Amino acid sequence: MKTAFIYPGQGAQYVGMGKDIYENHIEAREIFEEANDALKFNITRLCFEGPDTELMKTENTQPAILTVSVALTKVLLKKGLNPDVTAGLSLGEYSSLVLAGVLSFADAVRLVKNRGKYMQNVVPLGVGATAAIIGLENKIVEDICKEASSDGIVEPTNYNYPGQLCIAGEIKAVEKAVEIAKDKGAKKAVMLPVSAPFHCSMLKKAGDLLKQDLDSIKLNGMEIPVIANVTAEYEKLEDVKDLLIKQVSHPVLWEQSINKMINEGIDAFIEIGPGNTLTGFMKRIDKTKAAFNFQDEVSLSKLLTSMGGL
Repeated sequence: MKTAFIYPGQGAQYVGMGKDIYENHIEAREIFEEANDALKFNITRLCFEGPDTELMKTENTQPAILTVSVALTKVLLKKGLNPDVTAGLSLGEYSSLVLAGVLSFADAVRLVKNRGKYMQNVVPLGVGATAAIIGLENKIVEDICKEASSDGIVEPTNYNYPGQLCIAGEIKAVEKAVEIAKDKGAKKAVMLPVSAPFHCSMLKKAGDLLKQDLDSIKLNGMEIPVIANVTAEYEKLEDVKDLLIKQVSHPVLWEQSINKMINEGIDAFIEIGPGNTLTGFMKRIDKTKAAFNFQDEVSLSKLLTSMGGL
């Protein structure tokens, strides 16, 4: 059986995430302690105790989710579960690159803290918006964005699963796209409570700022294949930095990334990190494939039992 480790992005966070794993596994504790040292602040306490308002800040959310995801990964690896391939949604791609040995965890956790800051700050609050369109084909949503762009920037940003696409851009244009989508028979077209227009061209400056950080970081050899968000293809080591820069202002091809792994013969997908968003997406992309999530002791024992039976 071939297995993929997949990692969630921003939005999956909650106060208390990772706590019982931290308490029960020394390898998880070591990751939390390394994050505290690398960031020079107690992100462990923020993950376990909040407050929610601080955890929700993008510059805190991103390193917090990465820390929990990598801590959980260490537990699975120690249990003898090894993936054949990995991918992560948006921020989750950094967890994949740590798993693959390309980025050191300390470098990655510092990078994503800055990434969160840049993504939040380059577009002033109240200028950008994000919406979800459900129940229309991707091509129709792409055409809607072109039509609504007479009112400003609006672009597809997250291809999550068939019939679910997020769009982002300038508020007026996004609102127009939502109205057009409703007129064209979308099951649902709603503005999302997201603080910035992630993964659209308005965030290009965030990528430029991230480039300065990436330029000072050494990459290591790739031990496990990683699928890139920007291309839905295997990453080459020499392209990693460029792909991470582009990822900030380009669409996340998640549905396409999962299909790539399915076509490569992956039978089981394990979502590692807070929440179970990606496991839900899997059911809509291909419900014949085994999909599990691991975020705490309860889900760990379920996962180990299920994997033993496959």
